[in-house]
Amino acid sequence: MTAERRYDIDWLRVIAIGLLLIYHIAIIFQPWAMFIGFIKSDEFLEGLWKLMTMLNVWRIPLLFYVSGMGLYFAMRKRNWRQLLFERTKRILLPFLFGFIAITTLHMFIFQLYYTMPLGYYPHQGHLWFLGNIFVYVLLLLPLFYYLKKDGNGKIKRVLSRLMSHPGGPLLVSLFFVLEVLLVKPQLFSLYAQTWHGFFNGFLAFLFGYLFVYSGKTFWRTVLKWRWLYIGLTTVLFGIRYFMYATEGPGYLTAIESNCWIFGVFGLGYKYLNKPSKTLRYLSQAAYPVYIIHMFVLYAGALFILPLEIPILLKFIAIVAFTGVSCFIIYEFVLRRIGFLRPLFGLKWVYKKIEKVKTSTSNLN
Repeated sequence: MTAERRYDIDWLRVIAIGLLLIYHIAIIFQPWAMFIGFIKSDEFLEGLWKLMTMLNVWRIPLLFYVSGMGLYFAMRKRNWRQLLFERTKRILLPFLFGFIAITTLHMFIFQLYYTMPLGYYPHQGHLWFLGNIFVYVLLLLPLFYYLKKDGNGKIKRVLSRLMSHPGGPLLVSLFFVLEVLLVKPQLFSLYAQTWHGFFNGFLAFLFGYLFVYSGKTFWRTVLKWRWLYIGLTTVLFGIRYFMYATEGPGYLTAIESNCWIFGVFGLGYKYLNKPSKTLRYLSQAAYPVYIIHMFVLYAGALFILPLEIPILLKFIAIVAFTGVSCFIIYEFVLRRIGFLRPLFGLKWVYKKIEKVKTSTSNLN
């Protein structure tokens, strides 16, 4: 297996989580926000939602694809016991802690905002994504280790040959089309705690792993044909936007979703596959920021929505408040307090690093 570090995959994960924050803030300014448990502004930015509809059919599947790819790299130097232990620490522990202690915080803020009686309500909230990922690992681990043991066997050769053609990735979309035809989701973008979200994520996680496993042919294909995929998704989005008022038939949306993702993979492979200090920092921060962002943006809404300022400034202010507050909490609390680190998906190494630095400076 290659030891190559894929910086573009790290960047896409960071970018997807950044878009998730903005997307969730945009929901606050929609008239239906309360129906899905969000604080709702008295004024709306419904025009903003038209932009968000470009994101909502591929942002979550992209994260599942990237998670499957991440598992491939995590398996390179681990046997199945080591991997399961590592995924338990990195995914299940933050999920369980978040279920009990983190998602309840934004519900407290929701109750405060609407002057409701305060009640403790543990729930998955936005952390449903982590629960799904851990289940996928359990279900797919036998297959993935079989493929790892098989090395350059027949399955890999067939996948590599298939992915060398621009139609290869598009064939994958047929599995997603079949999923929506069987599950019949009410809305394609309704992923959270639904069977559609579970099976869509399962397929994306599986194929994310298989794309990396198949070798470089997939990446060469999406690099070479990225504008084909972007062109296809532009046409499909136009159909969905103008003919169906942004909510088109599931089978068309499934194809559009994957075309978006293949185009993004191609662009990322061309422009983002390079190391940087910024990426190193953000790739570590992205996971804990994902865990805490909901109660932070709810807190921002609690203080900013009542202000007598233009609605667009409220949106910008909540975005700024969420970004700055998440940075402060990550940098000065989660990153530096040892016992909190594993609860937010970080390695328990900060104090050790500081000790090494101190010892080195003393020697000098």
